Amino acid sequence: MVKILEQGAWLVDGRHIVEEGPGAERKAAELAGRPVSRDEARKGTIAWSILESHNTSGSMERLKIQFDALTSHDITYVSIIQTARASGLERFPLPYVLTNCHNSLCAVGGTINEDDHLFGLSAARKYGGIYVPAHMAVIHMYMREAMAGCGKMILGSDSHTRYGALGTLAVGEGGGELVKQLLGQTYDIAYPRVVGVYLTGKPCPGVGPQDVALAVIGAVFSRGYVKNSVMEFVGDGVSNLSADYRCGVDVMTTETACLSSIWRTDGNVKDFLAAHGRPDDYRELNPGKTAWYDCMIMVDLSAVKPMIALPFHPSNAMEIERFNENPGDILREVELSAAEILGNTKARFSLTGKLEKGRLRVDQGIIAGCSGGTYTNVMAAASLLKGKSTGSGEFSLSVYPSSQPVLLELVKNGTITELMTAGAVVRTAFCGPCFGAGDVPASGSLSIRHTTRNFPNREGSKPGEGQIASVALMDARSIAATAANGGLLTPATDLDPAEERWEYRFDDTPYRNRVYSGFGSPVPDTPLVFGPNIADWPEMPPLPEHLLLKVVSFITDPVTTTDELIPSGETASFRSNPLGLAEFTLSRKDPSYVGKAKEVRAFTKALADGKAPGEIAPELEEVFSALEAVPEFGAILGKSVSLASAVYARKPGDGSAREQAASCQRVLGGGANIAEEYATKRYRSNLINWGMIPFVLDGEPPFSAGSWIFVPGVRQAMERGETVFPAYAAGKGSCEKITLETGVLTEDERAVILAGSLINFNRKKTS
Repeated sequence: MVKILEQGAWLVDGRHIVEEGPGAERKAAELAGRPVSRDEARKGTIAWSILESHNTSGSMERLKIQFDALTSHDITYVSIIQTARASGLERFPLPYVLTNCHNSLCAVGGTINEDDHLFGLSAARKYGGIYVPAHMAVIHMYMREAMAGCGKMILGSDSHTRYGALGTLAVGEGGGELVKQLLGQTYDIAYPRVVGVYLTGKPCPGVGPQDVALAVIGAVFSRGYVKNSVMEFVGDGVSNLSADYRCGVDVMTTETACLSSIWRTDGNVKDFLAAHGRPDDYRELNPGKTAWYDCMIMVDLSAVKPMIALPFHPSNAMEIERFNENPGDILREVELSAAEILGNTKARFSLTGKLEKGRLRVDQGIIAGCSGGTYTNVMAAASLLKGKSTGSGEFSLSVYPSSQPVLLELVKNGTITELMTAGAVVRTAFCGPCFGAGDVPASGSLSIRHTTRNFPNREGSKPGEGQIASVALMDARSIAATAANGGLLTPATDLDPAEERWEYRFDDTPYRNRVYSGFGSPVPDTPLVFGPNIADWPEMPPLPEHLLLKVVSFITDPVTTTDELIPSGETASFRSNPLGLAEFTLSRKDPSYVGKAKEVRAFTKALADGKAPGEIAPELEEVFSALEAVPEFGAILGKSVSLASAVYARKPGDGSAREQAASCQRVLGGGANIAEEYATKRYRSNLINWGMIPFVLDGEPPFSAGSWIFVPGVRQAMERGETVFPAYAAGKGSCEKITLETGVLTEDERAVILAGSLINFNRKKTS
C-alpha cells in the first residue's frame, strides 16, 4: 500500500521513478535522453517553481517569501491584529481573510463570541480585509472556494492551512508570521526538502480521503520522513481522484509534520475552479522533464482499505479489518499508552469495556470541518445511510457541512433529508468538534470522527477533574457504516458501496449576500470595536545581558503537542485576553506551571527593586550561592542578571499553529524553552516571535524540574550571532556546566529575540 524510498528518487517524464543508489543518475539520464544532475533536477519540482516565483532574497537556499493572501480564524485574528497595530499597521497590503469558525461559548468566562466578531468586522473595514461571518464557512473551506489558485502561496494562522490539491502552496504558521506579512516583511526559511508522493491506482468504493491520509501518516510520521518538508503529489493516480477528494487527503498532510504540500493539477482542478467562478485561477502544474525528490512515498490507492487512527494521535493508524481481528489486545495497548499520557490524574481510562462479543461499540460519530464536512464526504455518508437508522440508543451522529454553499447544495439535492431521516443531527459550519468546543463526548466515551486530530483531551476532556473521553479518526464513509450498524465499528466496504459519481455544484449566493469584501478599500476612520475582555499585549522586556532560567515544567513525553501547552476548547473564550488565556497554560499537562511561572516573575521584580536573593526566597539564595563558583557570576551579581521561567520538553510543538502556545509562556515571564528538538518549525518560530530563545540540548538533561540554568553573556553572544551558549545548571547546592544551542537563526530572528518580542522589534524599527 505505502512504500518509501528513503534515500530519494529521480522522476523522469512524471512517470518513471529511479531510486537513488549506484547508477541511478546514469539510469535517469538514459530515461531522459540527456545528461542530468541533482542540482538541476531539484528545480524540476512543482515546489521549486512556486517558491522561486515568491522568493525575494535572490537566493534559493535562503528564502524570503511574500505570500499572495493570508487567512485566520477567530481564535487567532484578534491577537494578530493587536500585534500588528502595536507594530505600526496602517492597512492590509494583501488580501486577509478573517473567518469565524472557532466561535466558542464563554463557558468559563472570557470574551463573548460576538465581541470578537465585531472587532474582526471593524478591523476588516478599517484596514481593508475580508470578513466571513460565523457559521458561513470553516476557514479552509472558504479559502478553497474563494481564494486558492494554481501557483499561489497562502499563509494561515492555522496549522491545517493546506490548499495544495488546488495548486496552492500554503503554509500554517503562528500569528507572528502573518504580522510580518501585514507589515511588508517576509517569511524567512531555508529551502525545504521536497518529498514526492507518487500515487497509482484508484480507491475502491467505500475508501475515502481520510483512509488514504491515515495510511500515509501512519507510515511516515514516527520516522520523521517528511518533517518540515514540502510533500509533492504526483503520478497518474492523482487524476483518479476528484478535486474535493484530493482536498480531503491534502488537509491531513499537516499530521505528517510537513511544512506544506502541492499537487500536480489537471482537468479536475480546472473544472473545480471554474465551478467556483474562477477559471482564470487555473493553470496546469506538473514536475519538469526530470525532477529530484529527497524522499519518495509510493502509494497504491487501490490497495488502501478503510482505516482507523486510535487514540491519541493520527499516526496510530491501522486497517479497520485488522483491528476487528484482534480488538482486545490492541485496545489494551491503547489503555497502557493512556496511563502514561494521563499520569497522576483522577481520570480512569478504559476502552476494552466497549467490546461486545469481540466487536467494538463506539458512542458517537462526527463528520465535520475542513477534512470531513466537504460535499463529497457528506454525499457518501448519506448514500450509505439511505433507508437506514442510526438507532435510538447511546450512539449519536452529527454532521457539519463545511460551508453554507455546501449545505445549500446538500439541501437542494435532498441529501440533508436523507441524513436527518436516518437520525443524524445536521449542524452549520463550525470547527468545534475538531478543537473541543462542540459535541464534547461523555466521560468514558469513544467518538469516531472525520476531523483532523485525536490528540489527548482535544475533544474537551478534563482529566484533572476525572473526565476523560477519546477520539478515533475515521473516514465519513466508515463512520456512516458504523452508524448504520448501531455503533458497532464497521468499515464502509462491508456495506457494498456504489462507485461515487456525484456532480459537484457550487452556488456562491450566501457569500455574495453575507461576506464583507473590503480588500483594497480600507476605511481608516473606522473605529475598532473593543469588547470588555479584549486586551492589549503587556510590555515584554528585551533580552538581558545575563539570563537565569528556572525550569518550572519538565516534560519527558516523546512528543508534546501545542494542545498540551495551551489547551483548546473552552479556554478559547479567553483568546483575546493574553493574561486571561495564560492562566490555562499547561493546565491539563502540568497544573502547577502557572503558579511556578508567576513565582519566578515575582522574584524578577523583587530583584529589580533591589532586594537581595536571601530577602526574596531561601531557594534563590541557595541557587545564587551555588553559582558563585562560576567566575562570570560573581562579577555581575546584582547588576544585570535577569530571571525568567523555562519549559523543558523532549520534542514540543506538534499540532496546532496557534502562537498562544508560546505567547502564554511569555506573558507569564518565560524566557526560553529547552528541548532535544522542536516538533515543528512553526512552534520554534512562535517562540522566537515572542522573544524566547529556542534552546536545544543534546542528550539527557543534567537538571530536573526546579533546577536553575544560568546563561552568562547571553545578549552579547546573541548579538555576535553565536549558536552555542555555555551555561550552568544549578540545583541542590551543585553547579554543572552544560552547552545549549539554538541552531541557525536569521539576522531578523536574532533581532526579535534581542528586542524581546516581534512587537518590540517593529516598534524599534519605526521609532
